[in-house]
Amino acid sequence: MKFIEYADRNVLARDVANILAVELENALQRNDSVSLAVPGGTTPGPIFDSLNGAQLDWSRVHVMLTDERWVAPDHDMSNARLLRQRLLVGPAAAAAFTPFFVDGLTAAEASEDLSAAIAPHLPLSVLVLGMGADMHTASLFPGSQGLEAAMADNAPAICPINVEGQDIGRITLSRAALDAAQSKHLVIFGQEKRAAVERAMTLPDHEAPIGAVLKEAVVHWAA
Repeated sequence: MKFIEYADRNVLARDVANILAVELENALQRNDSVSLAVPGGTTPGPIFDSLNGAQLDWSRVHVMLTDERWVAPDHDMSNARLLRQRLLVGPAAAAAFTPFFVDGLTAAEASEDLSAAIAPHLPLSVLVLGMGADMHTASLFPGSQGLEAAMADNAPAICPINVEGQDIGRITLSRAALDAAQSKHLVIFGQEKRAAVERAMTLPDHEAPIGAVLKEAVVHWAA
């Protein structure tokens, strides 16, 4: 794990966007197409605002989420909605995108077909992760229903997750799919999350899922 500290969050967003653009360009020089997986939530928005203008052959980039809440794509809580508003605009609008929500099916029912749909785009070329203070990443929440299956070495690429106390189901890339990414980046803000990353390295994976995917990752942090 490599740790990079930034002067502030604006600098981090700009620099991480530049790093991702360079890595995608390098991957495109070696491959006909490349894949980029990114999180939802508020943290990556400013990164997307910078990355979407990168002068890449976006038509050869396949974008997917690391996880999704089981809500319609126009719902306020939809990660796909965030991507369409902040990343898949400008030059990046030419990228292909695989949404994970399937109307009329549950997350469990859709997971097998979704795993097959993204299989041609694995291993991921570039992966961006977020993390909660509870040390979850993607939708790999400690104590969640489905976590053990999603953390298994032989897990499918996409797994359903139910988090205690949350009415909305989730779907997530499995630990194996995340960990196999050719380039991995974790973006976090604040002292609490910095301490959480350091603590995660000392805990079992089921207690701190982020720790299971940090090998050879770059952690980008700003206060």
